[in-house]
Amino acid sequence: MLRRLAVLAVLLGVVFAAVELLPGDAASSTSERGESAADLAARRTALGLDRPLAERFWDWMTALPTGDLGTSARGEPVTRLLAGPFPNTLLLGGLALAVSLAGALALGSWAALRPGGRADRVIGVVATMAFALPEFVVAIALLLVLSLWLGWLPAVTLIGPDGAPASPGMLLLPLLALAVPQIGWNTRIVRAALTDQAALPHVGAAIIDGLPRHRVLTHHLLPGALPAVAVGVATSAGMLLGGAVVVETLFNYPGVGAVLAGAIADRDTPVVAGVVAATGGAISVVLLLADLVRARTVGERL
Repeated sequence: MLRRLAVLAVLLGVVFAAVELLPGDAASSTSERGESAADLAARRTALGLDRPLAERFWDWMTALPTGDLGTSARGEPVTRLLAGPFPNTLLLGGLALAVSLAGALALGSWAALRPGGRADRVIGVVATMAFALPEFVVAIALLLVLSLWLGWLPAVTLIGPDGAPASPGMLLLPLLALAVPQIGWNTRIVRAALTDQAALPHVGAAIIDGLPRHRVLTHHLLPGALPAVAVGVATSAGMLLGGAVVVETLFNYPGVGAVLAGAIADRDTPVVAGVVAATGGAISVVLLLADLVRARTVGERL
C-alpha cells in the first residue's frame, strides 16, 4: 500500500505538471467575455496561479489526507463536484467488472475443459479479438447495432432528478462497451490458469478416479487458479475506470468522464487531480483485495 500511495503521489505530480504545460490557464479559460487584463490578473491571484507550481502542489497534497480536494476554478469544492458523478462511475465500473468476471469464468472454463477442441479454438480467437478492440470502437458498434439498427436500447443516457440514469436499461450499452474487452482479457487469463492447474498431479488423480468434469473444475482447478484470476480482475479494474471516461462521454452517462473533460478544457488542475486521486484510490483498494486473495490462497496451500 505504501508503494502504491507513493506511485499515486508521483502520478498526481505529473498531472499538475501536465495541466500546467497546456496552453492557457484556468483564469483565462473560465473568464467572461470582455474581462480586462487587470481582471484576469486578479483572477490568477485569487486562484493562486501566481504562485510556483511546486508550492501549489504541496498545499494540495497536504490537504488531501483530510479529504479536501481543493476548489475548482469556478469556485465549487471539488469534493462536492465529484460527490454525484463518481458514485455513478463506480456503479458502472463495478457492474462491468462483475459481468467481465462472470463471462470470463464461463468462457475460460468451457475452453479449458475441452483443450484443443473447436470450442477452445473459437473462444481463444474471439477473446483475443475482443481484447484488441478499444472501448470506443465497441461502444460505436453497439450503438449502431443495438440502438440505431435494432432499436432495442437507448443511444444516450437520460439523467433522473437524483443525478443517476433515469432507468436501469440505460446502463446496458455503456456496461457492455466496457465489459466486452475485459471479458476477452480475463478469458485468456482464466484459460491459461486452468491449463496450468490441469497439469498438476492431484488433478490428474481426480480425473483417473472418475470425478465428473464439473467437480474437477470447482474443487481442483478453480481454487488453484484463483490467485491468477484475482490479479487479472484487479488489472481490469484500472482498465475499466480508465475506459469509463471515454464511454461515459459517448453515451452521455453522468459520471466523472464529463467532469474530467470539462476540467481539462478549463485547465482546472484541482478537478483533474481530484478525479485522478479518487480513481487511483478505488483501483488501489481493488489491488489490495487481489493481494489479500492471493496471499490467503498461497497461505492455505502452505
